[in-house]
Amino acid sequence: MLSDIVRLKNKLIMNKIFIVVAFLLCFSCSSSAQKKQTETSKTFKVSKTELEWKKVLSAQAYYVLRKAGTERAFSSPLNKMYADGIYVCKACDTPLFKSEHKFDSGTGWPSFDREIEGNVDFSTDYNLGYARTEEHCGTCGGHLGHVFNDGPNATTGKRHCINGVSLKFISSN
Repeated sequence: MLSDIVRLKNKLIMNKIFIVVAFLLCFSCSSSAQKKQTETSKTFKVSKTELEWKKVLSAQAYYVLRKAGTERAFSSPLNKMYADGIYVCKACDTPLFKSEHKFDSGTGWPSFDREIEGNVDFSTDYNLGYARTEEHCGTCGGHLGHVFNDGPNATTGKRHCINGVSLKFISSN
């Protein structure tokens, strides 16, 4: 009789554990298919097939801009570029960032405290298991990098961490 009560109690505990685990699995799954569908449903002014992008971009630029890749830290010559000018999208030449808003974040990627308003689009990416704000060129949709809230407090407090391979620098001199 006592062993039946213990068995019943253990079964109830196991059922509760199963229900909690099932609940957590259901609600921890991210619906990235729906997110991708929303992101890709936007029509950009500059639109090309994947084959056309591969023809006009280097392999590394294609990987970053079209596949949302990330270049190796400290690999971009633009990381330590502080000349006067403007940074444009390598894929479509849309002006994205001004040199006057660039700063050395020490992260190994070109960093800016603000974008040129209206030329950069934002979305949420969960690729690392948590929400990050992803940046895209507003004209062609190319992946640029991410924006974080750990930039200079004296300005915007934002750090636009941008892949240098997604940019082209145009000197104002």
